[in-house]
Amino acid sequence: MSGRNSTLTAGSSLDATATPSSGRLQWSTRLSFILAATGSAIGLGNIWKFPYITGENGGGAFVLVYLACILVIGIPLMMAEIMIGRRGQQSPPNAMASLAKEAGSTSLWKIVGWSGVIAGFLILSFYTVIAGWSVSYISVAADTTFVGKSPAEIGSMFEGMLSDPTRLLTWSTLVILITLFIVGKGVKSGLEKAVNILMPCLLVLIVIMVGYAMTTGHFMQGVSFLFNPDFSKLSSESMLIALGHAFFTLSLASGAIMTYGSYLPKSVSIAKTTIYIGIVDTVVALLAGLAIFPIVFANNLEPSAGPGLIFVTLPIAFGQMPLGTIVGTLFFIMLSIAALTSAISMIEPSVARLVEKFKISRFKACTLLGFGLWLLSVGSALSFNLWKEEKLFGKTFFDMVDHLTANLMMPLGGLAMAIFSAWIIHKKVTQEELGLGKGVMYNVWLFTMRFITPICIVIVFLNALKII
Repeated sequence: MSGRNSTLTAGSSLDATATPSSGRLQWSTRLSFILAATGSAIGLGNIWKFPYITGENGGGAFVLVYLACILVIGIPLMMAEIMIGRRGQQSPPNAMASLAKEAGSTSLWKIVGWSGVIAGFLILSFYTVIAGWSVSYISVAADTTFVGKSPAEIGSMFEGMLSDPTRLLTWSTLVILITLFIVGKGVKSGLEKAVNILMPCLLVLIVIMVGYAMTTGHFMQGVSFLFNPDFSKLSSESMLIALGHAFFTLSLASGAIMTYGSYLPKSVSIAKTTIYIGIVDTVVALLAGLAIFPIVFANNLEPSAGPGLIFVTLPIAFGQMPLGTIVGTLFFIMLSIAALTSAISMIEPSVARLVEKFKISRFKACTLLGFGLWLLSVGSALSFNLWKEEKLFGKTFFDMVDHLTANLMMPLGGLAMAIFSAWIIHKKVTQEELGLGKGVMYNVWLFTMRFITPICIVIVFLNALKII
């Protein structure tokens, strides 16, 4: 595709310096966008975090609250982000400023766009470190390291990895290089080709894992744990955790979805596409639970094992079960793919902004950002070993970045996005972009974004600050 065409065609070339004035690069098909946005949403949060927070918060009742939050907060807010991105046809800061100008409002709304871009970049700086754990465990699982090991030995193995700064930096650097290589090749040859390969592979692997879980003899116990609600185990804190996870699992307020939306053709329905993304993201999270909990129960392990469920508890099971080496290897390949699809979405807003602002190639933008990203990742990697005792306000560098993005920048960004899309942008524009007309569905979306979503986000935010 040349920089002046409005769509991508098979075999076309990328003009990496295309700007809004010369035509915006676009996804070839709606499926490519769905795979990309779903890949952004499906990450460590679905396969690593969702199972263990479900285990910690009682199972089925927690899942019901989580599903309600996806419907009430996640999908409407994602629709808004995609709409702003497609309407603005620029990077998040300029897209926000452009739509604000169109609505007769202040250009200061671009701060919200900048917040998303910066949040995504900061998240990626520690996300690559965790992704590195996943990649390193592929070889560990494949060489039968887990076989015959006691729980204490496997726990020591994980602690040994965390205490080795060279190992952490090596694997996180590899993740950064792969991510930048994919993103540097552009929308068609990089992002689109990657998600078109990685996402089907991820789905196949997770189905294989669920298939194996069915042979453990404890599959129905896993199903009961996930889908049989016991509301006596559901606390107010559990509900807030579900609310927060639903918000963050869809990559909202990180610049990723808005940037991906800017590549979406006008002919594609935002409402329908967002619903598809929400459904696939949720199904993958539930499938992850169905793959993990039967294995946990079959090996008399605790579903409430916390963050160590994936890197400590499951390897114990892989070391004891039949075909554990194969199953464990496939699992960590799946986890690594999920991490990679999210990583490429988190760096894309920053790349798009540099290309747009300085008219440089994507390769140069990736090189500059890669250097800064690596420096920040060093801080996160060293937080587990050499800098473990170096704390600010009681938090390591890793914890500080995590807290700043997850508990402050993203909730505030999501709140601002809801207000902007429902109160600032003209109703005629949102009706036109969302493709819902003036009917009941549009009014439901508008009411949700004006009142329900902001209230829920404020609750999450106040809880994060320990005010409620």
